[in-house]
Amino acid sequence: MPTNGLHQVLKIQFGLVNDTDRYLTAESFGFKVNASAPSLKRKQTWVLEPDPGQGSAVLLRSSHLGRYLSAEEDGRVACEAEWPGRDCCFLVLPQADGRWALQSEPHGRYFGGTEDQLSCFATAISPAELWTVHLAIHPQAHLLSVSRRRYAHLCPHDDEIAADSNTPWGVEALVTLIFQNRQYCLKSCDSRYLRSDGQLVWEPEPHARYTLEFKAGKLAFKDCDGRYLAPVGPTGTLRAGRNTRPGKDELFELQESHPQVVLQAANHRYVSVRQGVNVSANQDEELDHETFLMQIDQETKKCTFYSSTGSYWALVTHGGIQATAAQVSANTMFEVEWRGRRVALKACNGRYVCMKKNGQLAAISDFVGEDEEFVLKLINRPILVLRGLDGFVCHRRGSAQLDTNRSVYDVFHLSFTDGAYQIRGRGGGFWHTGFHGSVLSDGERGEDFLLEFRERGRLAIRARSGKYLRGGASGLLRADADLPAGEALWEY
Repeated sequence: MPTNGLHQVLKIQFGLVNDTDRYLTAESFGFKVNASAPSLKRKQTWVLEPDPGQGSAVLLRSSHLGRYLSAEEDGRVACEAEWPGRDCCFLVLPQADGRWALQSEPHGRYFGGTEDQLSCFATAISPAELWTVHLAIHPQAHLLSVSRRRYAHLCPHDDEIAADSNTPWGVEALVTLIFQNRQYCLKSCDSRYLRSDGQLVWEPEPHARYTLEFKAGKLAFKDCDGRYLAPVGPTGTLRAGRNTRPGKDELFELQESHPQVVLQAANHRYVSVRQGVNVSANQDEELDHETFLMQIDQETKKCTFYSSTGSYWALVTHGGIQATAAQVSANTMFEVEWRGRRVALKACNGRYVCMKKNGQLAAISDFVGEDEEFVLKLINRPILVLRGLDGFVCHRRGSAQLDTNRSVYDVFHLSFTDGAYQIRGRGGGFWHTGFHGSVLSDGERGEDFLLEFRERGRLAIRARSGKYLRGGASGLLRADADLPAGEALWEY
């Protein structure tokens, strides 16, 4: 069964796009709403909440303002209500093409319009009253089948995605949602797309695109024939079943995907729990017992390492490190020091973790030397989507430059060499730094970048100049930040 508290369900945030490709926007001034924005940012982000009266209606809350969308009897709309009242209740009516019509529950009229001429007074649904759902969450996550309580993962030998895993372990459990032509594709870790017949294909063809539906806070994926993805058969193969309405079998949760890492010690062997509870650097290959889920505490910025055996690393008597803890405590927290291509780990006793002569790890060192340094490799992001404070990282059209303020995203490919990463973009070009800190994506060779996991769900990227990559007012990716904070932190 899924591990309690370890994999948290993502809060579904989204934008609503009208028929003219403009996003529903909640303005701070006058709490007015319009549909003028060409991209999805903070003011265009909404959260769907259930009606507190337990009815079929829903509430639309602005993530930016924390206030609720309302429609009066005369059709006037605003986002002013701090507490949801009768006028804040809407019915979501999914259409055949996956778009939504929003109907005021108390007044029976439909919400729509263009620019700043929005109202909820239409008596019938026209294209102006139809909205496309664009998820605002980070698109890389784990997918949990609600009915089977099992995680979806790539089965490379069977050439399918199956929902039969108790835990989302390893790179195969990563799913990337690709927003394309107002629909979504499910992309596996090897960059293939899930087609509705269960096959994995290399192109996002029509039968590999789905419209999203929400039900009780869960997601359903409807294919172009009106059928829904569901786990089928004893192995839980994901493909479209017969149902044209989503039931429990067709519902999924998106869950946060923490970094999963392997660590290599100075003896060039991988840290492992394969031979028991002692955490030791004694393996020549990286498999499940050498993979650890790295979870960062938002307040202290310290991290835990969770093993495939279901236990956390913990500091024990005489400084030993064992994978024995069932719960997070002070003894399971480690401070990470980023030392270029290597990391050092400091335990709660104030001492550094080192590799002893027999390969076992122990927090007994006061200083960092060769035995206290480890290579830390991220294994569950072979493809990478980055989002900063202003939006996603995306190729700039007709240029080798990279935008950092887009509502759509590009998928980048990661490769790893001796503690550093090479990032490859569209067309196979590598990221590299140019004049005055500019970052370009047309390199013939991969430049080394360092990834530092600084906060929960956020990393910093350090260029060879020692500067960190950041966004900013220019909307371009640059390597000119001195500190890994603010604009230099990226959701991944």
